[in-house]
Amino acid sequence: MRRARVAAAALVAALALAACSKPPGDTAPGTSAPSASGSTSAMAASASASAAPAAHPMKDYTDPPADRIGVLAPGTGIPVGQKVADIHAGDLDGKDVSLSSLYTKGPILLAFYRGGWCPYCSSENHALATAYPEYQKRGVTPVTVSVDTPDAEAKTKATYAIPFPVLSDSDAKMIEAFHVVNHVDDATFAKMKGFGLDIESYSGKAHHEIAIPSLFLIDRTGVVRWAHSDPDFKVRPSTAQILAAIDATKLVSR
Repeated sequence: MRRARVAAAALVAALALAACSKPPGDTAPGTSAPSASGSTSAMAASASASAAPAAHPMKDYTDPPADRIGVLAPGTGIPVGQKVADIHAGDLDGKDVSLSSLYTKGPILLAFYRGGWCPYCSSENHALATAYPEYQKRGVTPVTVSVDTPDAEAKTKATYAIPFPVLSDSDAKMIEAFHVVNHVDDATFAKMKGFGLDIESYSGKAHHEIAIPSLFLIDRTGVVRWAHSDPDFKVRPSTAQILAAIDATKLVSR
């Protein structure tokens, strides 16, 4: 039991390390420096988890304050009113899927998450799946995407009984196009591997890029109608906040 607790604490510490990116003075376009709450102090605060790491335990995230809802972190995202590029990703069978093939069928809520290894992302995926009927009532289809391989994405979809599309962006083309890239530097990558978390095994690539958790409401024409991003991986809008934001856009007349 003690070994399991130690291993779990190491895993959560590695997850917190993954919030780190290049220092502010060395931030490349499309990347984001970590917020204070996403730094090493968060790693120490998270180290009390006791579930077995193989279970990818879910962690409750914190709702952002009202004045932060629908706000893009500086240097990230595609702003409201701008049309998105028709980027392609893979489905769970590895087949090519264009973004336009999804939003032309109806508005989508594009949700970028870090990966199936992240317990906060697991909570978010679970929340989206649980509230799916509410999104359906509004004519909006959630679509989640990470740099995980199709096989890894399939496990996430099955684990949380996700009823909507889950995309694999293992080449990081979509997160780059949406400017929501968190580049895990070499030192952080090495520390994560030391804790037993190899993000290369999840993406199948060596780019060491993961997504900044973010949400984009995209209408039938490919225009962003609402957007939110936060480099602090522990802070994400609640279901109630997201649904209220969708209602406020009057995107779908009910």
